[in-house]
Amino acid sequence: MDITAEMVKELRAATNAGILDCRKALVEANGDFDKAVDWLRQKGMATAAKRADRVASNGTVEMYSHGGGRVGVMVEVNCETDFVARSEAFRTFAHEVALQIAASAPHYISDTEIPEAVLAHEAEIAKARAVEEGRPEAVAAKIVEGRLNKFKDEVCLLRQTYIRDENLTIDKLLHQTVASTGENVIIRRFSRWELGEGTGE
Repeated sequence: MDITAEMVKELRAATNAGILDCRKALVEANGDFDKAVDWLRQKGMATAAKRADRVASNGTVEMYSHGGGRVGVMVEVNCETDFVARSEAFRTFAHEVALQIAASAPHYISDTEIPEAVLAHEAEIAKARAVEEGRPEAVAAKIVEGRLNKFKDEVCLLRQTYIRDENLTIDKLLHQTVASTGENVIIRRFSRWELGEGTGE
């Protein structure tokens, strides 16, 4: 059975699971929506949907310094209760997020935060590259889309590949933490500083 983008979108809206996970669930369930939801729940990927509307006002501000003080990171990670905020699973997750930010220097938490002007600029660059490479116009649009997705994977924290496990993204790691803590967990905001940034050198 053909799995359409609309089916994936509908499943994602219902479960809050990642796009690739939703597609895989639908393939496993042969297009059956309810079976796909069950498959995601069994894998611990659909739990976030039920908890996403719950208020997360507890948590921690994790600080991390790397390379003898050459890179500094501060990240706010929220959960629902003080009990979970003190738990090892939550603290470990917050620390891992800080490490990820230090190592991979994201600009945004998710792709919804990227300004349209930035995306338009990146699309122009990708299109110019495709033309310069002599790609036919018919495939240029696909190439631009692919390069834009690659750009989002690089600059968005949740889309980045987890530095400790290339089979995981930070979004999947977040969903695993939601499943293990039983609470809504949110990466609220972050700042990253690197020694000498903005000095013009």
